[in-house]
Amino acid sequence: MIGEVSQNCQPGDLVKVLDKAGNPFGIGFYNPRAKIPLRMAAHGDVEPHEAYFLDNITSAAHLRRNVLKLDDLSEAYRAIHGDSDRFPGLVVDKYRDVLSMEVTSLAAWQRLDAWIPAFHAAYGTSRSRIQVDREIALMEGIPLSPHPLHETIKPLKCREHGVSFEIQFNEAHKTGFFCDQRENRKQFGEWVAGAEVLDLCCYTGGFSVRAALKGADVTAVDLDEKAIEMAKRNANINQVRVKYTHADAFTWARTMIENGRKWDVVLADPPKFIFGKDEERLGYNKYCDLNSLALKLVRPGGLFVTCSCSGQLDTYEFERLVISSAHRQNLRLQILQHSGAGPDHPILSNYPESRYLKVVWARVLC
Repeated sequence: MIGEVSQNCQPGDLVKVLDKAGNPFGIGFYNPRAKIPLRMAAHGDVEPHEAYFLDNITSAAHLRRNVLKLDDLSEAYRAIHGDSDRFPGLVVDKYRDVLSMEVTSLAAWQRLDAWIPAFHAAYGTSRSRIQVDREIALMEGIPLSPHPLHETIKPLKCREHGVSFEIQFNEAHKTGFFCDQRENRKQFGEWVAGAEVLDLCCYTGGFSVRAALKGADVTAVDLDEKAIEMAKRNANINQVRVKYTHADAFTWARTMIENGRKWDVVLADPPKFIFGKDEERLGYNKYCDLNSLALKLVRPGGLFVTCSCSGQLDTYEFERLVISSAHRQNLRLQILQHSGAGPDHPILSNYPESRYLKVVWARVLC
């Protein structure tokens, strides 16, 4: 959709964008070599000034710290939610005094020297960790060497609604911890007190620990051996017992079905299965398979909680997938609630993919 481009535009430049009629459309970051060559940062008659982003940092921090008052609830939360906070190509999570950043655009990388001091001032932090996926770096033209402001962060503990979790940045996925499930973890613990619980794709044990703290008998499964080790440490930190198993959730679930095993509560929180249009059908089928297996493990009248973090799978499609998986087995669902990420992960009205996390809570009926 991009027509003419000024000859003096350089990769990473903040540019003014005009529509076909030559009217102001907004401002954005331009990078001709990237898969997404133009990333819009604002719409309307806006002039391209770098101070715009410094103002956005102040606005984002005010929302989290003064309006949502997240510092009172958790030592870990989303500080910048990419496009939804008008920072294309940048996600930032706050862990106590650490800002853990995931950079996916050259423009964001080029501006970290100016942005990071402003982030620290706004959030009261002092250390920064900067992560760039190698494949994205090659596509965007981001240097492969570490950023000068990147620091190696030792494992640290963060409290979330009174529960402690250890974060090992060098072994963790994304920014270190999935802050988006914070409110869902809390609710899960409250709903499953004393039950027999199965946690499929447990990662570092956030849901498992929450359930165990409420007296649940928890079995948890994950294929990532390092994640299982971190999950065990989180159980020990909180002085609870969880039966962790290092196994592929699909294979393990099939074995349990053959053995006739069932649980009062089953949670399925898999990693992202859909990464792009080319893999959409394959990812969709994986979600269908996992949900079909998980539903077979729920006792009649039991609770089924299932999640998807694939932005390209919308809320309606995910619910339809879950319902179809139940109906094919002649089961019916009492859908109790839909939820997603907490308010520190705002959804931009013209960017529906920012509603990436979807959680369906349901009772399974025969």
